[in-house]
Amino acid sequence: MLYYERNFKKKGYRLIIGVDEAGRGPLAGPVVAAAVALKTARFKNRIDDSKKLTPSAREKAFLEIIHKSVFGIGIINEKIIDSINILEATRLAMEVAISALIKKIKSQKKKFIHILVDGNVKLNIDFSYTNIIRGDAKSKSIASASILAKVTRDRIMSIYDRIYPEYGFLQHKGYPTKIHRQALKRLGPSLIHRMSFSGV
Repeated sequence: MLYYERNFKKKGYRLIIGVDEAGRGPLAGPVVAAAVALKTARFKNRIDDSKKLTPSAREKAFLEIIHKSVFGIGIINEKIIDSINILEATRLAMEVAISALIKKIKSQKKKFIHILVDGNVKLNIDFSYTNIIRGDAKSKSIASASILAKVTRDRIMSIYDRIYPEYGFLQHKGYPTKIHRQALKRLGPSLIHRMSFSGV
């Protein structure tokens, strides 16, 4: 999972950043993106596409990643998603995550950055980047970002579960499961539902 990282370092880039998001598909809550620049490729925990890991494995990997990387997080809430659409909100979350990471690094490294972006989202940034379809299964940097984004979003939804316990957010994290759809029919949307999404 280091092919892209090694390839771009051979081309002269000194810092490779992986970017991914979590939460494009749910009917409620924010979309969250993470940007990760790994300090090492050696991990005790499995680093892979977050969807392939159990919640427990993701939590363990999350703790290791934040200690072995420089990272940034971008969170775009449901109100902004409704106003600009989910694709634009995803792009914005990624740009916010990258910006948060860039602020943490030394200025001389900023000239030699290349960014690996999961999927085909086009970014408005001042750095060169490469889109990689299913990048979270091909790049350790993107996989690390997918874990940070997923765990961060899951933690947010667990907080919302305490505020709106009747929707079962802890169980489905806002995704359009049968239980969630039934709750929506019974209760109507909450303040964190995405009103522009069909099904809400």
